[in-house]
Amino acid sequence: MPKTNKTHATAASVDAFIDKQASEAVRDDCRTLVMLMHELTGEQPHMYGPSIIGFGTYHYTYVSGHSGSAPLAAFSPRKPELVIYAMGGLFEREPELMKKLGKYKATKGCLYVKKLADIDLKVLNTLLKKSIALVRKTYPQL
Repeated sequence: MPKTNKTHATAASVDAFIDKQASEAVRDDCRTLVMLMHELTGEQPHMYGPSIIGFGTYHYTYVSGHSGSAPLAAFSPRKPELVIYAMGGLFEREPELMKKLGKYKATKGCLYVKKLADIDLKVLNTLLKKSIALVRKTYPQL
């Protein structure tokens, strides 16, 4: 039986989700990311599962046969930090940009930031543009 994604787009309110965040600083960072990702994707924000704010959707199929849908750009305000999602492997391919970004942690497709003030938003903008372009090139059915 094929594995299905646990996280799907929902009709839940993005504004209500942001308004529930514990601190005004986190709410402000969320609103900044919403504006940035909306501008970059041209898509309206939607909740993706209970805690991810996503923009646009693309369908993927891996070599393994696993397929699903994911947001073109997304982030989630988690308790310890903001998680900004990008195309897997992007951060490894952009070492010069990553040096200029500021204070963060990263994995293959996730950028972990305590607060947006810790990073250079122009560099983040460039990284997100590259991620979106890579997704669109890899999954041209968008």
